[in-house]
Amino acid sequence: MTTNQIGLEKKDMSAVIEKLNDLLSSYHIFYINVRGYHWNVKGEHFFSLHQQFEELYTNLQVQIDEIAERVLTLGGTPLHAYSDFAQHSSLKEDKNVFAGTDCVRGVVSGLQTLIEEQRKVSAVAEEAEDQGTADLVDDYVQEQEKLIWMYNAFLG
Repeated sequence: MTTNQIGLEKKDMSAVIEKLNDLLSSYHIFYINVRGYHWNVKGEHFFSLHQQFEELYTNLQVQIDEIAERVLTLGGTPLHAYSDFAQHSSLKEDKNVFAGTDCVRGVVSGLQTLIEEQRKVSAVAEEAEDQGTADLVDDYVQEQEKLIWMYNAFLG
């Protein structure tokens, strides 16, 4: 059996790479949604939400890069075209959202979807004995669970 550059069996990594590319696609769509919330939010909480959404999308940029680099580390090719992202994402575009509470609801929904998808990635990675990928997405889940709690606290 041949192995990839980090000693994992190549045939076992195809499912992990596929799930990571799906996750990468979902992250891109979520990133675009959060940028839209950042640009378009209106209302009494504009200043705090505008700043919060900027922090979120900045963190998403880092995570997108880490996911793509993990695909490369496993010997795959990360998706990199918007048409691929739209086809493989578990999230849909959220257009023309302006009210602060609607933006926050969109963030919570997006994070919930990412968490669900990341738990699936983790399970496939664990099955392939790919602890690096499992740890990566498990760390994201832990961060995002806290964000959901905080955003829901904002919503009351």
